[in-house]
Amino acid sequence: MSIVHSDEFGQFQQESETPHTSRVANKWLQEHSSDFRHFHCPPKSPDMNIIEPIWVALQCAVQKRSQPPGTPMGLRAALQDSWCEKTPGYLQTLIDTSCCITSVCSCWP
Repeated sequence: MSIVHSDEFGQFQQESETPHTSRVANKWLQEHSSDFRHFHCPPKSPDMNIIEPIWVALQCAVQKRSQPPGTPMGLRAALQDSWCEKTPGYLQTLIDTSCCITSVCSCWP
């Protein structure tokens, strides 16, 4: 984590939705819990998860293409291209917005 985060701690956000809390994942999280701050959030809390607006943006970008992908590999390439077009500022805005939302949420310290 020190490679990514200057304070040597990453932050891991996990909603408490059953499919996201497998025994294997929970065991790994316990074994590596000293490497990051782990925040448990309520189930079905997409407003606190920055991946949701990212998926929507990628879906819209792929749908706007003049030729939609016709194969799984074409879809993968289109998603990767759309992802690469996202600016660091776009992602930072999502992070900043998420921080504002989560600062009032009881799952965050």
